[in-house]
Amino acid sequence: MPPKINNVVVISDTHSGCKLALCPPEGVSLDEGGKYVPSDFQLWMWEQWRYFWDVFIPETIHDEPFYLIHNGDALDGMHHGTTTTITNNWKDQINIAEAVLADEVKKAARYYHIRGTEAHVGPSAQHEETLARILGAYPDSTGNHSRYELWLRFGVQNDILLHALHHIGSTGSQAYESTAVHKELTEAYTEAGRWGRQPPDVIVRSHRHRAYQCMMPASKETAYSIVTPAWQGKTPFTWKIPGARQSQPQFGGLILREAPDGVWYPKPFTVSFAREEPEI
Repeated sequence: MPPKINNVVVISDTHSGCKLALCPPEGVSLDEGGKYVPSDFQLWMWEQWRYFWDVFIPETIHDEPFYLIHNGDALDGMHHGTTTTITNNWKDQINIAEAVLADEVKKAARYYHIRGTEAHVGPSAQHEETLARILGAYPDSTGNHSRYELWLRFGVQNDILLHALHHIGSTGSQAYESTAVHKELTEAYTEAGRWGRQPPDVIVRSHRHRAYQCMMPASKETAYSIVTPAWQGKTPFTWKIPGARQSQPQFGGLILREAPDGVWYPKPFTVSFAREEPEI
C-alpha cells in the first residue's frame, strides 16, 4: 500500500544561477575558484525563503510528513542574451541549486521534480534532469528523475488527485489574469470526461511568476486551479511586459493539506517586495 501523506508542498521557478534569485547568505563558490556574494535583495529574499520553511510550513502541517514538488525552472540557464546570470557554467548553476534546495528536499517524505522551460533548463530539460538526480527526486516509470507532468494522490484516504506541470498561458493584462487559470481546469475536466477518467481535484501550474487561484464546485466540494509564485526578482525582460512591468515580483509557495477531520484546502504563501520610495 502507498503511504498516506496528507500534505503536499509546492515550490517553483527558483532560477538558480540568476543574480535576482535565491543564493545562500554565505555565498557560493565558482568553478574558477572565485566566489559570488549575494546582494542585499537576495539576502532579503533568503529571509522570506527561511520564513516559508521554518515558520509557515511547520505552523500549517506541524510534524506531519509531506511530499515536495519543485514545479520547474530550478535553473536560470543561458537564455535570451541575458546579463543577469551569476555564471553561465551549468555546473556552477547546478551547484547553486543544490545549495538552495538540498536541505529542504531531505525533509520531504518524497521529492518530485517537474521539468521547466527549455530556455532555462536546456533541451529536453537535460540540466534539470541532472539536478533532479543529484537531489534524489522520485523517478518516473522510465527511470527519469524529472518529468513533464505529475499525477499524484494524497490525503487521508489517498483520494485527492493532483496534476502538476510547469507551463500555463499568460496575459499582458491583470484584468484577464484568471482566464488561462480557469481554462486549464475546465480543459482538464473536458479531457477526463472524453475518456471516462477521473478528473483532478487540483491542478498546479507555475511559469508566470505570479500567484493565482480559481475554484469551482466539484465532486469533492471544490476543484482548484492554482498558479504558484516564483523565487526570482524582476529581470530586464519583465520591465517591458504589460501587467508585469508595473507590478512588484511575488515570492512564495503552496501547501495542499487535508486536515485530520477530512477537510482539504490549499494554503498559499505569497509576499511581495516593497516598491522604491518616491524621489523628493
